[in-house]
Amino acid sequence: MRIDEFGLPSLVRLSNFAGRSSAFLARVDHDTWTRITATVREAGGRLISLWGAEEAPGISAISAAYALKDGILWLQLPVGEGHGDSDGYPDISVVFPCATRMQRAVYELVGLRAIGAEDTRPWLNHGNWPAEYRPLQKLSSGTERSQSQEADYPFVHVVGDGVHEIAVGPIHAGVIEPGHFRFSVVGEKVLRLEERLGYAHRGIERLFERVLALDGHHIAGRIAGDTTVAFTWAYCMAVERAFDIQIPPRAQWLRALLLERERTANHLGDLGALGNDAGFAYGLARFSRLKEDWLRLNDRFFGHRYLMDRIVPGGVAKDIDARSVTAMLTQCDQIDAQVRVMQRIYDDQSGLQDRFAGAGILSAEVAEHLGVCGLVGRASGRKTDVRVDHPYAPYHEVQVQMVSDERADVAARVAVRFGEIYESIRLIRALLADLPGGEIVSRIEHTGSPSRGVGWIEGWRGDVFVALETGASGTISRCHCHDPSWQNWPALEHAIIGNIVPDFPLINKSFNLNYAGHDL
Repeated sequence: MRIDEFGLPSLVRLSNFAGRSSAFLARVDHDTWTRITATVREAGGRLISLWGAEEAPGISAISAAYALKDGILWLQLPVGEGHGDSDGYPDISVVFPCATRMQRAVYELVGLRAIGAEDTRPWLNHGNWPAEYRPLQKLSSGTERSQSQEADYPFVHVVGDGVHEIAVGPIHAGVIEPGHFRFSVVGEKVLRLEERLGYAHRGIERLFERVLALDGHHIAGRIAGDTTVAFTWAYCMAVERAFDIQIPPRAQWLRALLLERERTANHLGDLGALGNDAGFAYGLARFSRLKEDWLRLNDRFFGHRYLMDRIVPGGVAKDIDARSVTAMLTQCDQIDAQVRVMQRIYDDQSGLQDRFAGAGILSAEVAEHLGVCGLVGRASGRKTDVRVDHPYAPYHEVQVQMVSDERADVAARVAVRFGEIYESIRLIRALLADLPGGEIVSRIEHTGSPSRGVGWIEGWRGDVFVALETGASGTISRCHCHDPSWQNWPALEHAIIGNIVPDFPLINKSFNLNYAGHDL
């Protein structure tokens, strides 16, 4: 079903991405909001993100972005004076369960409540601000201070003979981000896991309002250090669509080069960590060295190990020359050969396979129900990849061969990582072989009128989304960034059921989700 077939009279095309996808915006009423939500589900679409904003005193809007066959449908529902319920909107978690936590965050940040929602517990507010305070409302500066009022969180309790709870976190033994995991177990077998996150909320969405749209990419690139390319590209795409700017072809190809290098670096690191979590320290040592070599070449030719600030509005900040191309192609040959050797070792190592196979199964049905995306979804047979389904430049020319697996366990998620390294290396070779000439950045001048734009990029975890609304003088009135971990964290709770507690670190690492990146 195409977006223009939904019968939305207010439908406006926001942009054509440079590629084969579009974005549309529609202002709707409560009934249409509910009808479209159900229709999107029936049409095989999925929820990308849900967020809220205060548009004027007494008037706010709840927004939802849906992925459909021909692009993004951004729905806006006004809420407030003269717009139905004064502070609420129809719950969509009954149709898209992954919206549950997003709706809880919207209420705490903006004050908009989901009418009829079953789970209304706090998500971001751990007692760090008063219950009536709303950080994203216009009257709030975002700099207010208050005393902690933390209260006990109402976890769901499992009862029965021999059932007990194990609390893990939010502070962990390793150098990782904070998150609390409450296990209900019998012996060592897990009956239920419930997560509590939100400890790393940094007020990033409010920080965007303090800078000009042409400077916001610096903030976007620091949402998640391991996904800096994807977030920056998505943000810059939103700016370019809002200001109707076309970037040079060479810049498009260089952006894809940076994205595939980011994807490869993260997969190399994860494969080592997964080996280590299964007691195979040799894997950690080998993959750590491969990742370090990869990052050093980033620094050598792009000026930053993790490629931060390399993408800018209008293009890229750093070009490459023939010497760089030769060195990267040589490295691709070396890394490809060594990773294939390591895959044979992993496949033949009985201790690893005993830990990987059958652990942390996330069935295709559960993945579909929860809207799981990215590599976790592809390892459960859910074949979604923005580079393939909605190819933006240059991916409509350099076609991606999607990597997937049907086994749905840790072994499948390991196999997808190996496959995606090989595919990224193939793409890097193709990008370097046909890299266009010309400029690497376009000049951008703000036209002076308020505008909107969206960015949508397939990061290494899954699709990263940015919705941008600008003011009359190039300021940012609202910038919402979405990490795929919103969809995938609830799936981890299902994947651990029936496993033993000592397998949780391995299963958790096979997902490797973002803590701070979705606690904006």
